[in-house]
Amino acid sequence: MRAPTRGAKDARTKATVRPAGSIASTVVRLVNLIRGARTGGVFLALVLIMAVASVASPYFLSPFNMQSVIRSLAFTGMIAMAQAGLLILGELDLSVGAVAGLSGVLGGVLMVWLHVDPFISFALGLLSGAFFGLVNGLLVTGLELNALVVTIGMTGVYLGMNLVISRGAAIIGIPSQIYFLGQGVVLGIPMPFVIMLLVLVVVVFVATYTPFGRYMYAIGNSREAAHILGVPVNLVRMLTFMGVGLVAALAGMVMVARLGTAQPSIGETWVLDSIAASVIGGVALTGGVGSPAGALLGAAIINIVQDIIVLFGVSPYYQTAVSGMIVVGAISLDAISRRVARGGNRPGGGQQA
Repeated sequence: MRAPTRGAKDARTKATVRPAGSIASTVVRLVNLIRGARTGGVFLALVLIMAVASVASPYFLSPFNMQSVIRSLAFTGMIAMAQAGLLILGELDLSVGAVAGLSGVLGGVLMVWLHVDPFISFALGLLSGAFFGLVNGLLVTGLELNALVVTIGMTGVYLGMNLVISRGAAIIGIPSQIYFLGQGVVLGIPMPFVIMLLVLVVVVFVATYTPFGRYMYAIGNSREAAHILGVPVNLVRMLTFMGVGLVAALAGMVMVARLGTAQPSIGETWVLDSIAASVIGGVALTGGVGSPAGALLGAAIINIVQDIIVLFGVSPYYQTAVSGMIVVGAISLDAISRRVARGGNRPGGGQQA
């Protein structure tokens, strides 16, 4: 019997490889479809909630209330988009609120107590947040510690530093030159919301159109596979933690400009909301799926629900309870959807190779 020629072997090899490539491309298309469907579903839910709220309360769509909602969304949205970046990596940062508060207090100290130029102080406040994020990243990547445990511990450190520096009291006398960043309005849009939109553009561009963004999704899908492919896994993780600290500090400093004082309590409620917003927006807790834009839509839903609570005269003390229930509900839905997806991906019973 004549041995197969080299051409026949090549043809056989191509025939074998082609189905694998076809399967891989199909999986990629399916993941993209699911991701888009989840974001689209969140957008539809947001529209439905707004429609119901506008019918239930005549004050919901009033210009004053809408400005209040989007001003509040600016801070939650910035933190949610930052948290989404870490969740895409398969990580989590529970210290974002503490970093925002400490950065705001440090910026206030520089402006009021040390009489540093307010804009230089603002920039130094941002750098302090990036530094705190870098510390978190170094602990997670350098010592291979669990991000959840590290950021819980560092939350205590940052909160303690905050209280030691501020003595638990607000720092008053913030220079009026920076008030515009927190209280100003551009074409009827609050300045904090404009700043959040700029953050959205930068974050979406990085996550969608840069190698760094592709590295984030690759690491979130499989850290080991990304390492084998030559992705600088620890560097990407560390820089992402640093970026999250920077965005948290930005939110904290803009809040200082908004209030006109550096409050030690800044950022206290932002952690739960950022996690809930990300999960509601389609970001998987296991990593590799989701987008910062989806997290922003999730943050919008949370802020509108909280606004409805206020409009209907419900005690604001219930907002914390509602935020907690939203977190539990969002995580539960995420777990159920992943379980259903795994069940759908299982091969049919009785099939053999």
